[in-house]
Amino acid sequence: MIGYLTGKLVSKKPTQLILDVNGVGYLVNISITTFEKIPQEKEEISLFTYLSVKEDALDLYGFFTMAEKEMFELLIGVNGIGPKLAQSILSGIEIQELKEALKLGNLSRIIAIPGIGRKTGERLLIELRDKVESLAESFDTVISSSSVKSDAVAALLSLGYNQKISEKVIRKLVDAKPEIQIEELVKEALSELNN
Repeated sequence: MIGYLTGKLVSKKPTQLILDVNGVGYLVNISITTFEKIPQEKEEISLFTYLSVKEDALDLYGFFTMAEKEMFELLIGVNGIGPKLAQSILSGIEIQELKEALKLGNLSRIIAIPGIGRKTGERLLIELRDKVESLAESFDTVISSSSVKSDAVAALLSLGYNQKISEKVIRKLVDAKPEIQIEELVKEALSELNN
């Protein structure tokens, strides 16, 4: 099993990258979340990995944080969710927000993720609600302002903005200013969305 790779980034696309590890090029599937955190090509990076073994394929999935890898492993443990769908889920929602939605039973947020229907969303809630508590502590330290983020996104949605675009703008603003207050966050997001 390949659990971790460090090497030079040869090329990257939103869902895949090629990592040169001592002259061997590994094709690694990644989520949009990991893609956004990876530096430019030709730089050295490290990824936690998961090797998916099937009869006709060996697929390697890479994660920037251990928390993302653990969430991926929980997701693929749910009946009907394979590695590709788990990768898509992690691309469609921040890990902390997914954890909160699962804990609170927020089905509407779960089914807002591309590729997740009502039945799959209900299955996720039933099977993972109690399991997300045991995930890496890094969830709690990554973004303590996740409720501020979700409140800001809700405010933008009520004003008619697209959810995916709103989440991206809010994430960018919170990454730049982690201690930002909700009022200022919504004002800055509106300013950015209207430009």
